[in-house]
Amino acid sequence: MTAVSATLPADLMAAEVAALDALLHALKHEQGNRWSVTWRFEGLRLLPVVIRFAHGLKEAGLNPILAWPDAGAAALAQRDAPDLSGDCCSLMDLKRGKFSESNDRLLVLIAPQPSDYEELESVSEAWQGPVAMLNGRLEDAAVGIGNVARTRRRGFVSTWQVAYWLQPLAAGALQRQCPSPWWVFRRDPDGHRAVTSFESRPEPEAIEAALYGEGAELERQMGAMDRFLNDLQG
Repeated sequence: MTAVSATLPADLMAAEVAALDALLHALKHEQGNRWSVTWRFEGLRLLPVVIRFAHGLKEAGLNPILAWPDAGAAALAQRDAPDLSGDCCSLMDLKRGKFSESNDRLLVLIAPQPSDYEELESVSEAWQGPVAMLNGRLEDAAVGIGNVARTRRRGFVSTWQVAYWLQPLAAGALQRQCPSPWWVFRRDPDGHRAVTSFESRPEPEAIEAALYGEGAELERQMGAMDRFLNDLQG
């Protein structure tokens, strides 16, 4: 598979296809066994996306296990996708030994949150096969500083790599599609234009400099406010 060009997907369906391609490339060609896929769209209904994504994985020859944070979410997935019901479970199911005889399969963790951190770490450490995480959030703003946060970043959090990331911004978008670098896109009157690439995920200040230039102080302040509001919304 060749490196993707610096273009944005036209819609959610295209973003799903791009994410699937990125994850498949990462699993086959890159080092590491833990990969994340993130679509940071406000109000995204994740369940239909997960169902389509799981079908795409199956069509690619994989046999994923879909692990949800709780039993209620797993039951809802089983109801809406009966053909996948045998592959759905909760994190607690995995801790209790479900699929213990099949833990060389691809484990797909669906939208775990900081409150699931301990269970997520335990399950991931015990799993022998590759692990993918869809729209997960491992870090909590409430413990963003201090020994707990530093220990997490040095440990379990640092073992995850980004296969795909797509995040709309106030004046553009941020995207990473493995094996390409991170790209910042600026929204111009005639559409989105790739302006700068980064080998690792750029800091907010670097993104703002790419979008607004060094002299646009007001725009950077507005960008900082957007980040603050996004952090509050999780």
